[in-house]
Amino acid sequence: MFLIVGLGNPGSKYEQTRHNCGFLLIDELARRAGREVRTPECQSLTTKTTLRGTEILLVKPQTFMNLSGVAVAALMKKYEIKAENILIISDDVALSLGTLRLRREGSAGGQNGLKSIIKEIGTQQFPRLRIGIAPDHPVRNLSDFVLGEFSKREREVLSDTIDAAADAVEVLLQDGIAEAMSKYN
Repeated sequence: MFLIVGLGNPGSKYEQTRHNCGFLLIDELARRAGREVRTPECQSLTTKTTLRGTEILLVKPQTFMNLSGVAVAALMKKYEIKAENILIISDDVALSLGTLRLRREGSAGGQNGLKSIIKEIGTQQFPRLRIGIAPDHPVRNLSDFVLGEFSKREREVLSDTIDAAADAVEVLLQDGIAEAMSKYN
């Protein structure tokens, strides 16, 4: 089984914010599989399905971004999943809006959800897909920016980006991470 975790914050207040790109991608993957992510377990909402011939668990942690690792570690333990068989999806303010970056492993890069996961599972050697949300103008308060909603123009770019990111996940599941990286980075 492959654990695919989208990072975000629970609740309608955060639903359409930049920090919830991970949740948006999980919802798109679930839609493609004809499923809904709504089963509560291990402080998350989940759904099991098969995508591109691989059994997956789609996950939206409900712990808020900064404690995402608690939910991820619990699910990894429950399903006996190794770090190399998880994919963490997060937003990234260092990448231009619409940019995708898939990596086999790496640091948290300042992303608090990734920091929490690395701390809780004890390794940074797990695949991750980062979705660019960088502002096209200077911002005074980065927290307000990531917790703010997308503008109309940004939503148009984001829609195409989420579709491409879902395609990248499908290629990763079917053909491996190297192939997905070469096509979508």
